Amino acid sequence: MDRRALLAGLLSVPLLTEAPSVSVSAVSLDALGLANGWLGQRPSATSLRGRVVLVDVFTFECINCRNVTPKLKQLYARYSRKDLEIVAVHSPEVPSYQSRLAYLSRQTRAAALPWPIAVDNGLRIWNAYGVSAWPTQLLFDRSGRLAATIVGDGQDARVDSTIRSLVRSA
Repeated sequence: MDRRALLAGLLSVPLLTEAPSVSVSAVSLDALGLANGWLGQRPSATSLRGRVVLVDVFTFECINCRNVTPKLKQLYARYSRKDLEIVAVHSPEVPSYQSRLAYLSRQTRAAALPWPIAVDNGLRIWNAYGVSAWPTQLLFDRSGRLAATIVGDGQDARVDSTIRSLVRSA
C-alpha cells in the first residue's frame, strides 16, 4: 500500500469523541453491583439516591486517567456529598498484577482517592456500561438516569458544566 492510500485510510477513521451507542434506558447505577469487591465503603442505593453520581471508569496505569484525577478531586471537594458522589470503577488493562487487591490498595493510598472504588477485574461493569476506553465518566442525574458519557481526558470543562447543570436541576 502506498503512503497516500495509507494516509487516506487513516483519515477516514472517525475520532472517538463520544462513547459508543449504549441503550440509555438499560444503563443504571445497578451495574455497580457487578463489582468483584470494593476499596473504601461500598455505596448503597439509598446513599446514592437523590445525588448526582459520577462513575469514573479508569485504571491506575493509564496516563489519561491520571490526568483526569486532579479535576475529579476538585469537583469532589467543591460539591457537598448531598449533591455529588463520585464512584470509581477500576477496570484493569493488564489483568495480572492490576487485579491484585494489594496493588490496588497501594495505588489508592498513593493517589489519595477519597471516593469508593469498585474492583472490576472481570470487566463486567465495563461491559455493562458499554465502555470502550479509559478514562470514561458516566454522569447520572439525581433520579439515577444516565445524563452524559464523557470519554478521554481534556474534557474537564465539559464534566464540570454537566455536573453544575445536573446539580442545579434539583
